[in-house]
Amino acid sequence: MVALDTLVVAAALTTIRSDLGASAEQLEWTVNAYGLSFAMLLMTAAAIGDRLGRRRTYAAGLALFTAASIACALATTLPFLIAARAVQGVGAAMVMPLAMGLLGAAFPPERRGQAIGVFSGVTGIAVLGGPLIGGAVTEGLSWQWIFWINVPIGVVAIALVLAKIPESTGPARRLDLIGAVLISLAVLGLVWGTVRGESAGWTSAEVLTAFAIGVVMLVAFGLWERRTDHAMVPLAFFRNRTFTASNSAGFFLTAALISAVFFLSQYMQAELGSAPFKAGLQLLPWTATLFIVGPIAGRLVDRIGERPLVVVGMALQAIGMLWLSRGADQYYELVAPLVICGCGISLAMPAAQSAAMSSLPREAVGIASGIYSMNRQLGGAAGVAVLGSVFTAAGGYTGNGFERALAGGGVLSLLGALSGLAIAARRRRTGTGDRVDELVVEGV
Repeated sequence: MVALDTLVVAAALTTIRSDLGASAEQLEWTVNAYGLSFAMLLMTAAAIGDRLGRRRTYAAGLALFTAASIACALATTLPFLIAARAVQGVGAAMVMPLAMGLLGAAFPPERRGQAIGVFSGVTGIAVLGGPLIGGAVTEGLSWQWIFWINVPIGVVAIALVLAKIPESTGPARRLDLIGAVLISLAVLGLVWGTVRGESAGWTSAEVLTAFAIGVVMLVAFGLWERRTDHAMVPLAFFRNRTFTASNSAGFFLTAALISAVFFLSQYMQAELGSAPFKAGLQLLPWTATLFIVGPIAGRLVDRIGERPLVVVGMALQAIGMLWLSRGADQYYELVAPLVICGCGISLAMPAAQSAAMSSLPREAVGIASGIYSMNRQLGGAAGVAVLGSVFTAAGGYTGNGFERALAGGGVLSLLGALSGLAIAARRRRTGTGDRVDELVVEGV
């Protein structure tokens, strides 16, 4: 449900734009408000869950997410919808990292890769299935119902979580409130400047001030995290080459994925004349590959390691997006590149996530999950913001905006592949005496 709502509005954007009189920049905020609040509070939520109980915090997040969905459905103006989406993101921040923490605590390292592969496949299907479900609901009912459907699901999920999932906690950590404020202001400043750059002017006082605040807060965050004893993001983790590389790959992976779905769904409607449901349906060649490739990738992670899957997967996604950026006169011309993109993301997503989680000790799984999830959400917000500026600069809806934005997604994917090259390779080592096979991560 949380992953689905990342882009469930994608197929409804054209309808929302007409219904509420929104501009392209305002539409970006319906996605970015969710992603930003999601990213800003992930680490804080992970720390609260480790301290107060992951199941309890997880259920509270579901309750907040459900309540915010009701507010989204009742929105009659775009500012109200954006504000409600931001609150939804807060609830999502309490759910996603704790889901990973609960999962990591439930499986031993030798089975964690396959478990994370299933988890990544489900969340990936939800993200890519957002436009299809959003389109079907928008066309069959109204765009408000893409949020109403969360309510019964949320109520049932809360009951099941409290009844079926055992409580677990992580190492007791003090909340790094100063760090949370600093990183939140840093992210907000940088994304605000990027989103407003094209419309307000890249040299305007508003944009330059936003960037300056973002950079200063980011530097202050780094300095604070180095000196505090209860860092929200332990910088020592990033001395681990695999952890740093997998987080970088996850950032670019999500930046390319979220922005591509954001623009492709609108492309199907604006350029090919598809209705909302048909536009979501036309993305199925992309989505359907996750059902086939995702489980296979999860098993391959435990056999061959994460690096080859991340590199090959991101390279395939880059090829597919650059192919899509050439445009098409007929839909069938887009099927092959959509399949290639789907295969790429299906290989790379579970592998990058597994590398981030497996590169640190088991007791750090909660905070590792929070850091990785935060990077992914920041990537999604940054991707939509940056490629939104590219879209506007290239003429937007009446120019070559879609083509240039999708080409930008290809470039982001290539950066993800380069990041994947830095993930340490795995090799097999057999012990003496009893036959023992263990995975040894080189360079960590």
